[in-house]
Amino acid sequence: MMSLIVTGVYTELSQVTHNATRGSKPHAHVKKHMRTLIAGATLALLCIALTACNDQAAARTETNKDSGATVIRKGSVIEVPEASPLRARLVVEAVEISEIERPLTAPGVIEAVAEKLVKVAPPVPGRIIRLQRTLGDPVKAGDPLFTLDSAEISSARSEYTKARNAQAQAQRDFARQKLLFDADITAKKDYEAAQLTMDSADSDAHAAADRLAQLGATTPSHTRSEYILRSPISGRVIEMAGSQGAYWNDINAPIMTVADLSTVWLTANVAERDLRQVFVGQKAHITLNAYPDHQVEGIVRYVGEMLDPETRSVKVRVAVTNTDGRFRPGMFAHVAFDGQKQEALTIPLSAVQQNGLEVRVFIEQGAHHYTPRTVTVGAQLNDRVEVTSGLKAGDRIVIKDGVLLND
Repeated sequence: MMSLIVTGVYTELSQVTHNATRGSKPHAHVKKHMRTLIAGATLALLCIALTACNDQAAARTETNKDSGATVIRKGSVIEVPEASPLRARLVVEAVEISEIERPLTAPGVIEAVAEKLVKVAPPVPGRIIRLQRTLGDPVKAGDPLFTLDSAEISSARSEYTKARNAQAQAQRDFARQKLLFDADITAKKDYEAAQLTMDSADSDAHAAADRLAQLGATTPSHTRSEYILRSPISGRVIEMAGSQGAYWNDINAPIMTVADLSTVWLTANVAERDLRQVFVGQKAHITLNAYPDHQVEGIVRYVGEMLDPETRSVKVRVAVTNTDGRFRPGMFAHVAFDGQKQEALTIPLSAVQQNGLEVRVFIEQGAHHYTPRTVTVGAQLNDRVEVTSGLKAGDRIVIKDGVLLND
């Protein structure tokens, strides 16, 4: 067909051209006739080409239908034919607005509660002569931890004994002088001197007693030089540096550390921009890096007053009950703070398809006809994800086996 049209047009053009060349110039009506022939030929060729393309597309479609194709693609529209097994597998659901809590997450570290962790160091140098408790032992407040033999303790107790004896003697002397003074037997100056001596002895005795109390050595011991250090809190010995028989000279270094770890802190740094989402009394969910499948609940007890100028963050502390002892100071963890409830579009994670750098879903355009649509997702909420753009309430999307519609 195409060859006949081209041949006819060529013959007509040749005749017109021959007639035109017999004169010096072609007439206007000849030029017009030539242009008409060329335009007609072009239009005919274009129609033939389009017809051929349509025939080929129809042939491909017919072939797909005949061969039992899973899907038929017509541009961006994907049709699932009647014979396709996908019809029974694809599940479609309407997008709805639901109320969600967008949690705030942050890394953190487990710390002991400061007032429940005590480093026990001797106030004076001495030799460790007994260890009443060792590493890992439970203790109660007041239980003996270790005994020190110290020359300084011996000296302090000796001074206290002397001061108490001098005080007792001064009190007896004053009592006698008072009787004599009241009977007009002794002079007033002797009475006043006895009173001054007694006051001075009382002061020295109190100073010696205060010195022993400061050292924690007021409790009697078997010998003057023995010094028993006791636990100030109930808990467990979690660190021990000294050994029996060793001489301890550094009064700033602890021999034992006792801690009550029944409650611990999770300390996290929250960015300045997220501070409005954190408040005292808020629930938080903690997961240890060591136990990723174990989650516990805590309560925010402290939100820092000062902003770190370098990290632009604030320290937040969460109280965590640690009855099973799983949380140990120094462990790394993650915390999720419960967010405020708000309305949002959410869809099942199974509906989301990754297409290169884009995230998309498949929209139902009609019965068994679908088109892909790019969306923007937000927070993940268990098995659902928030959609911030690309969808609206009422859109019907494929939520199961949508991956089978991909190219």
